[in-house]
Amino acid sequence: MLKPLPPELQPGPATPPPLGLYIHIPWCVRKCPYCDFNSHETADDLLPEAAYLDALTADLESSLPDIWGRTIQTIFIGGGTPSLLSARAIDTLLSRLRALLRLGPDTEITLEANPGTADAGRFREFHAAGINRLSIGVQSFDDRLLLATGRIHDGREARRAVELAQAAGFQNINLDLMFALPGQDLRMAERDLRVAIAQQPEHISLYQLTIEPHTSFHHHQPNLPDDHLAWQMQLQGTQLLTAHGYGQYEVSAYARPGRRCRHNLNYWRFGDYLGIGAGAHSKLTDPATRSITRISRVRHPQRYLAAAGGADAIQSREHLEGGTIALEFMMNALRLTEGFERGLFPERTGLPMAGLERQMEKARERGLLERDGATIRATERGRRYLNDLLELFVPAC
Repeated sequence: MLKPLPPELQPGPATPPPLGLYIHIPWCVRKCPYCDFNSHETADDLLPEAAYLDALTADLESSLPDIWGRTIQTIFIGGGTPSLLSARAIDTLLSRLRALLRLGPDTEITLEANPGTADAGRFREFHAAGINRLSIGVQSFDDRLLLATGRIHDGREARRAVELAQAAGFQNINLDLMFALPGQDLRMAERDLRVAIAQQPEHISLYQLTIEPHTSFHHHQPNLPDDHLAWQMQLQGTQLLTAHGYGQYEVSAYARPGRRCRHNLNYWRFGDYLGIGAGAHSKLTDPATRSITRISRVRHPQRYLAAAGGADAIQSREHLEGGTIALEFMMNALRLTEGFERGLFPERTGLPMAGLERQMEKARERGLLERDGATIRATERGRRYLNDLLELFVPAC
């Protein structure tokens, strides 16, 4: 194991990085067998909308001292299935955010939506309320694959959801698409991606299905493509998307020019984010104490509703140490295709880059990392074997 960073290499960013806001909506119509997110099944007419909006407001108000005076650059409403909320609830939520927070003049506001909960009127009202980016979780357009992965929509409904979003005025749409699905071959993966491209979204998130603990697929594992075939699917996807004008800027993210997801870029560049809602996580920098803190909320919606705004709503609070900060920075920044500028590391962590020279040299020797002037990035091999690359930066216990 590598030796831990010396004691003098402690965090201490002098200025806070950009700040985003994440809002978690923990309900969905049906739990997908591969999903390990904090989501709970319910019918949309049983959602405690008013109570949850009040809880989110109390949660945000109690967090204001942690972000006082800072501007929110991006907002991401995720889940679960946030599009289960009524347009009135979204409008109320955004109105309260504007009243309590300092928003940037061009704040990116993303809402996740499920094709199975899409309708024209709701999308128009979401857009009118101020949502300016829509992320639609289609996952596949193939009816057989959708059935195998437990989705509640079919391919026709997925295409229709994109049409409705575009007709509602959305000009910044992301489609989530998975590959390496049960029974999928290379030709099927190509056909699925071509259908996605034909919808002409501004952004496509193409990611491999992985089996996570505590999911239905973990207990009853389906027959998935092997690692070699999954890698061929990823390479094929990158080539096809590049040929159609989508630039890859992160392991699983592809965008048309000017349409990169700013909220996710802030994560990958080790920016700050405040998370509110059941199970939400925060990462916040305090220049006054030269510290970086991770905070998580209680996960179960009923517990969160009862505790929001008070101390009992916080499940954990951890002040990060130097070695952990360095590892977390690398876990995020090395996902970026273009890598990161050398000066970003001390700016966002407060640590000197010299403390990682030995680890980076080992990574270069193994063909996992490369430098181009002041830019540090993972090689193609490094992105394929990202876990092996990151293992080099794990501090010793």
